[in-house]
Amino acid sequence: MARRETPAAGPGSRALVVDVIRSARSISRVELAEVTGLTQPSISNIVRVLIDDGVIHETGSADSTRGKPRILLSINPYSRFGMGFHLGAETLTCVAVDLTGGVVGREVVPLATGENGGDLAGRLVARFADFTDGLDLPVNRIEGLAIVAPTARPGFESAGPDLAAVRAELADRLRMPVLVENDAAAAALGEFWSRRVSREQAFGSVYLSTGIGAGLVFSGALFRGASFDAGELGHLSIRYDGRPCPCGNQGCVERYASMAAVVEDARQDPELAGRLTLDGSVSSAYDVIARAAVSGDPQAFALIDRAATHLAVAVASMVNLLDLGRLVLTGPAVASAGSIYARRLRSHLARTAHARNRHPIAVELSAQPRDAASIGAAALMVQAAIAPGHTTSAH
Repeated sequence: MARRETPAAGPGSRALVVDVIRSARSISRVELAEVTGLTQPSISNIVRVLIDDGVIHETGSADSTRGKPRILLSINPYSRFGMGFHLGAETLTCVAVDLTGGVVGREVVPLATGENGGDLAGRLVARFADFTDGLDLPVNRIEGLAIVAPTARPGFESAGPDLAAVRAELADRLRMPVLVENDAAAAALGEFWSRRVSREQAFGSVYLSTGIGAGLVFSGALFRGASFDAGELGHLSIRYDGRPCPCGNQGCVERYASMAAVVEDARQDPELAGRLTLDGSVSSAYDVIARAAVSGDPQAFALIDRAATHLAVAVASMVNLLDLGRLVLTGPAVASAGSIYARRLRSHLARTAHARNRHPIAVELSAQPRDAASIGAAALMVQAAIAPGHTTSAH
């Protein structure tokens, strides 16, 4: 690989080095130069700055064919922390992660009716203080807070509370960086970061909740689109004359495969609705259906499997368009019935993925699907702090 001279202080080269160390777990300076294409002097300068900043540390040595042992470098996990708050319809999920994306603290608290309005910023400031005090995290090592919500778009107005105003007030009162992000995009970054996925992989995740979203990570960075709206998988039409969608389109996959769609279909089935308790929220009703499906109830299974089949059609289009090699399913629906969705997607992609004969398309399940968005929010703050070349979200 040809060497390229890059200023050691440049954010792009720093981000590149951090990403390689993160995905490799431990690596020597010589190997860093070989993988990144940077010169040895550039690597030495960047590594020295990262060690001084506490981002990485030397973790031992390994034998070398040239005689002198190689000093290994790895991320210093507990030198910095990121905080993520997922603002859901009924709950607030709070997560803290270290520099590797490892979760060091989590709590879920209920949101009272109407709490998304009013003094939301004040409530979040109080929750931040209680959460960090309970974890005994030093505030000077917290890189910031990211707030994620289903309709959030960095720098744009969203449905529900005015998150731009909330962000500004939080930043002023907490005296630290505060970001706003979409939950599906944040979940993708969290999966990418905590799984130590290589920046060379075209990586995507599908977030299954009351709606459907996707997140895409290319070259280590979230792909945003012209208006931070990339990843609206739920509004990919799978039937041109299908069910009308509030977005103005028809046949959107969200109208067939989301938690809300599954619950709507179940409530319209007299036999299924008569056997299962489907009152209450969409989330609670969906969990009832999912538990029945995975326990062997044939009607409940058929309902979710049909939703998974609709989703597979949309995902195949996304995989073919972007040539993805790795896909993670995450979100609340995956926590309840992820195996059904994964099985259907794998079989469909094995038949329809355009690149299936050139490379495998891995479909994986999130290890923490209910917390993926909040973990990703916290990881976003970590990445913004230690790999600033990838930070493209607007304040």
